[in-house]
Amino acid sequence: MSKKADFVVERFPEFNCSQTVFSLFAPDLGINEKTALKIASGFGGGMTCAETCGAVTGSYMVIGMKHGHSNPTSENKANTKLMIQEFNRKFKKIHGSLICKKLIGFDISTKEGTAAAHENNVFNTMCPGFIKTACTILENEL
Repeated sequence: MSKKADFVVERFPEFNCSQTVFSLFAPDLGINEKTALKIASGFGGGMTCAETCGAVTGSYMVIGMKHGHSNPTSENKANTKLMIQEFNRKFKKIHGSLICKKLIGFDISTKEGTAAAHENNVFNTMCPGFIKTACTILENEL
């Protein structure tokens, strides 16, 4: 497990999964935590539609900030794409999906799905594991 993963329980669920991942890496990326939390705030809950997991989208932000490009003809463009694909492969190998509703078993884009997810305590029992996996992949393998 990564050093960042040790801080997941302190940060989540105060902040969403995307905010947790991105803000834990903010100091390494040269941005302040408050800015990172704001940038990632709309990506939790699978971008509020139970699609791509917030731990995954937060990881994409980390990869983009660390290895991304600002020039469309840059060599980094292809490299960033490969790093995202490698992250996806590793995350899916561990959890089987990148999709929030598949990972947690509930469609939290609906009121009923969110209520059922809370009743089943998935935000405390499952989501921290996804965040820890994302942090570990980012810190140890990319």
